[in-house]
Amino acid sequence: MGFGTFARKGGDGIEAMLVALETGYRHLDTAQDYGTETEVGQAVQRSGLNRDDVFITTKIATGNLGAGALISSLRQSLDNLQVDQLDLTLIHWPSPNNAVPLAVYIEQLAEAHELGLTRLIGVSNFTIAMLEEAQAILGDLKIANNQFELNPLLQNKKLANYCIKMGISVTCYLPIARGILGGVPEIAQIAARHGATPEQVALAFEFAKGYIAIPTSSRADRIRSNYLATKLVLSAAEIATIETVDRGQRVIDPAWGPDWD
Repeated sequence: MGFGTFARKGGDGIEAMLVALETGYRHLDTAQDYGTETEVGQAVQRSGLNRDDVFITTKIATGNLGAGALISSLRQSLDNLQVDQLDLTLIHWPSPNNAVPLAVYIEQLAEAHELGLTRLIGVSNFTIAMLEEAQAILGDLKIANNQFELNPLLQNKKLANYCIKMGISVTCYLPIARGILGGVPEIAQIAARHGATPEQVALAFEFAKGYIAIPTSSRADRIRSNYLATKLVLSAAEIATIETVDRGQRVIDPAWGPDWD
């Protein structure tokens, strides 16, 4: 269970992260493009938690994928976050229109690991073909994680199944589909049966599948409510029902993005 930090800026953003950490979240997900690395660093400092108790992920912006750019940008991220090492560093998106060859930035990501700037490396918004190409470049250094859009309305089964088969953990972004799941009768019925919210049902479904999920909110009540999904256990029949509501309903789909699986 992670807490997404997109749009969680300034004092209000820090307060939201502090609520999450107080509630029990121990994974904060940020990115160079979010502009929230500084807030994450301040929240961790103010939380009173030990650095080792909080798993921090950041993502390399597409503008920092070129030769010689990734390492220096990651060092800046470490400064922003006030930490010596990231737990996980991801390539946020493949280079738009392959302007920078994949090998250029994957090799730099491997170098960042070798330098000790990050414990684990991974990617985001990578297709199966891209994962295979990247892993071939990395050799024995494993891709730890692929983060991509996944929720009951976009289950990305082919890609998710491939990742699990290959030992690549899956992180779901937009895991609660921006709050529209209450309009899906099957999910609303399951939620009512458990006295839960539709968002809790979606998160519990993702956890049951073995995925990581990183919902976000600016509201303390929703931050706490989402966390309760870690206690919700769905039946096999309920999981099977949720699997039927997949609409392939993608929200994040830039024109320059990859050819999705």
